[in-house]
Amino acid sequence: MITSSSFDKRFEFKGKAKIWSIVLIGVGILGVSYGFLTGNEERTFSNLLLNAYYFVCICLCGICITAISYVAKAGWSASILRIPQALAKSLPVAGVVLFIVICSGIYFTHAGQNEEGKQTVVSYLYKGWTLKGVTIPGNPNYNSVIAKKSGYLNIPFFLIRIFLCLTVYSLIGRRLRKQSINEDLIGGTTNYKKSFSTSAAFLAIFMFTVPLFVFDVIMSLEPEWFSTLFAWYNVLGLLVSGFIVVSLIAIYLKEAGYMEWFTVEHLHTLGVIVFGFSIFWCYLWFEQFLLQYYANLPEEAIYFHRRWQPEFKFWFWINMVINFCAPLFVFMSRDSKRKWKLMKVTCFVLVFGHWLDKWQMIIPGSLGRQGHWYDQIGIVEISTFAGFAGIFIYSVCTALSSFTSLAPKNHPFLQESLHHHVA
Repeated sequence: MITSSSFDKRFEFKGKAKIWSIVLIGVGILGVSYGFLTGNEERTFSNLLLNAYYFVCICLCGICITAISYVAKAGWSASILRIPQALAKSLPVAGVVLFIVICSGIYFTHAGQNEEGKQTVVSYLYKGWTLKGVTIPGNPNYNSVIAKKSGYLNIPFFLIRIFLCLTVYSLIGRRLRKQSINEDLIGGTTNYKKSFSTSAAFLAIFMFTVPLFVFDVIMSLEPEWFSTLFAWYNVLGLLVSGFIVVSLIAIYLKEAGYMEWFTVEHLHTLGVIVFGFSIFWCYLWFEQFLLQYYANLPEEAIYFHRRWQPEFKFWFWINMVINFCAPLFVFMSRDSKRKWKLMKVTCFVLVFGHWLDKWQMIIPGSLGRQGHWYDQIGIVEISTFAGFAGIFIYSVCTALSSFTSLAPKNHPFLQESLHHHVA
């Protein structure tokens, strides 16, 4: 039976969870060190960017889920809001890591080739537009397409945009979390109304700025290519990944003896959301692919041409099989979304699936082909992912342990959430 004392049980970050997070961080450090010491610096930088971006996306989705819950006045989610709030609290950590990776990838250079195959000095990341002389006519590195975009794609303005986006998102996430905690302390609806206003403001800011953020971090790795659908495709991937991780954390807390109010009804609703967003994600993936294939414009088709090379084509289709077929066939039926173990296993598969989706967006453009298809994902990829998983677990669990209650006790819709039932 759920009583008022049920909400006073604090999460304690200790035992196996803490040990495993530290072990994974150690694996990541060893893997990154291995990459740099074995002459795979470019591959290592690309994987650092991949995992840092994935980390930011999941944490950013925590703010999105919180804001959407307030603006939509969603009663079912009130009792699990501490989980997305913990993700939001981890965003500054993820943002700092991503910003350091981007700055290091730009300012550390090595001998490489420009677009015409001539030897020059290039950055480890964003080498297409950070080359010296790329905007100067007559220079061996000159590129007329990049020169036209130089007013937007230049290092100072690029870093300022990313810094501002991450800072604003983090500050709004902090404000939402603070208002929720104040609501627990003083009660009433004053802080709930403030949270509603803050959430509405965040969603407006987010929808206007996230396309720029995605264009900067990911699409500018291949600066001659562009797609107006790319940002929304990434936003759907962000939302799917976030809800998957929220589901996994909720299941973990339930199994660990916390959040006894999290029932199969909440699990079912999360499964429906993951299913719906996965189908929409696939729609945008196919629409982007179909339109660019149909147009047959070189500057658009080159993106998919790279990913259809023998080294990437296998992973290209595995990406679709996992991220579309798995939720389609598993979550289509009502009963499957109400089975704890099936939901947990499928969510773990989808975590890898959306990591692979981002791998497909980043690696072919930033790194290029590396041997055979089965060589594309190796020690560096696996260990770097493990390291970031460790940082994520440590950061989120620490955030969860900072809450005095794992449910917002004075949220006006809490009782509706506790009695949530799917017909």
